[in-house]
Amino acid sequence: MKHTRRHAFAAAISLAAACATGLAWADSYPSKPITLVVAYPAGGDTDALARLFAEKLSTRVGQPVVVDNRPGASGIIGSAYVSKAAPDGYTLLLAPSTFSIAQLVLKTNGSAGYDVLNGFTPIVQTGSQPLFLVAAGSSGFASVKDAVAAAKDGKSLSYASPGSGSPMHILGEMFARTSGASLSHVPYKGVAPAINDVLGGHVPVTFITLGPVAPYIPNGKLRPLAVASAQRSPLAPNVPTLAEMGYKDVEVTAWNGLWGPRNLPPEIVKMLNSHFNEILRMPDIAARMAVLGTTPVGGEAGVLGKTNAADYTRFGKVIKELGIQAD
Repeated sequence: MKHTRRHAFAAAISLAAACATGLAWADSYPSKPITLVVAYPAGGDTDALARLFAEKLSTRVGQPVVVDNRPGASGIIGSAYVSKAAPDGYTLLLAPSTFSIAQLVLKTNGSAGYDVLNGFTPIVQTGSQPLFLVAAGSSGFASVKDAVAAAKDGKSLSYASPGSGSPMHILGEMFARTSGASLSHVPYKGVAPAINDVLGGHVPVTFITLGPVAPYIPNGKLRPLAVASAQRSPLAPNVPTLAEMGYKDVEVTAWNGLWGPRNLPPEIVKMLNSHFNEILRMPDIAARMAVLGTTPVGGEAGVLGKTNAADYTRFGKVIKELGIQAD
């Protein structure tokens, strides 16, 4: 009995010492530069948001925050890299909602992938982004009806997306099912190359967030035909919803959020969450996010975790029903 008590007492002392050490370590965080990984090429909206947040966070914590682009496999390569990093708060991931579903489409497992539900620590949902159906000015499409008619006229209509497994890819396939149009998916390695090919007339339409296409709307190079949200977006109030036009159950909203590796200490999560909530309330940040087609979200870390889990469940079912696979 005495032996058991001695072991229990020793274990309690060890635990208390570990907790004290962990708290002291958290109090000194950060003491060196933080790396913010973006699993996509430079030039897209996730990259732009990361650089915006990195500047503000660096000012607040007194350490450099460096954006590290690690593109490939619809974000899986960069996300997997962060999942294997030390849980010390110095390697973080800013990810779009492709994070939740890419592996369901690309069928990547093992060491090349990551555990969507349990492999990361949610920190904060930074924003939400409505998705739009956008046509090239050179396509001649003035409405969704025009695009659907072209897709039913004996040939498939191609659409661009930032990558297989992206919310844009899923939306394209959901729209094809609901509209009865024959659509051919053309995946790209990120937002910027997808937009470039639509601008060049190589692909007539795309499903995309508003920010990257907004500069090309006033001059007619690109034309938003519809938004895939429940209500019209305040960012583009004149653009009708797909539901308004008779296409029901085709609602997909993208999002972005900040993650750390699994087992990130709660004290670090709380600190970063607090900083980001303050950043997201800054008027200049809200204005810049609006330009990128993004609405600030914020809130507790659990908001991001629940959003991720809901998308994984909902779109996992859609992917199975429609037999969606990587092109």
